[in-house]
Amino acid sequence: MTHYTNDSLKEKAKEALAERGVALKDIASLVLSLQKDYVDDLSADTCLEHIDAVLSKREVQHTILTAIELDTLAEKNVLSEPISTIIQSDEGLYGVDEVLACSIVNVYGSIGFTNFGYLDKEKIGILKTLNDKKAGNCHTFLDDIVAAIAAAASSRLAHHLASDN
Repeated sequence: MTHYTNDSLKEKAKEALAERGVALKDIASLVLSLQKDYVDDLSADTCLEHIDAVLSKREVQHTILTAIELDTLAEKNVLSEPISTIIQSDEGLYGVDEVLACSIVNVYGSIGFTNFGYLDKEKIGILKTLNDKKAGNCHTFLDDIVAAIAAAASSRLAHHLASDN
């Protein structure tokens, strides 16, 4: 059995995001959008630092890898029915994707939940692309995971700024 270090899991999670078309700069754009009105001279590099810190958490890495695996299995039609159809169609009353994403948001406190809710509703930036069903990919879990990473990074940024003042 292979033992994965925190760093190797972090790299696997980043690779999995990239393989599904999500660049960290896409997530940084979401963080920037959420925090630009609250942080003077906020840069994409600062956003990326906070995203990297979020991705350093093992529970975040596990959630990313699990979510992407579920989307991939749904795309390959290897899940049993009715769950295969439910995930492939991103059925409106299926909330497991949001619940899984909340495990990321929960790491950084309540401000992350409001940011996550906003991103989940508005589907801005990369989230709009991931939510587009026309491309034929299943991103039922991925769009929520990306929103959760951005929300957690935004929350982490806000908490760090508050502690500096």
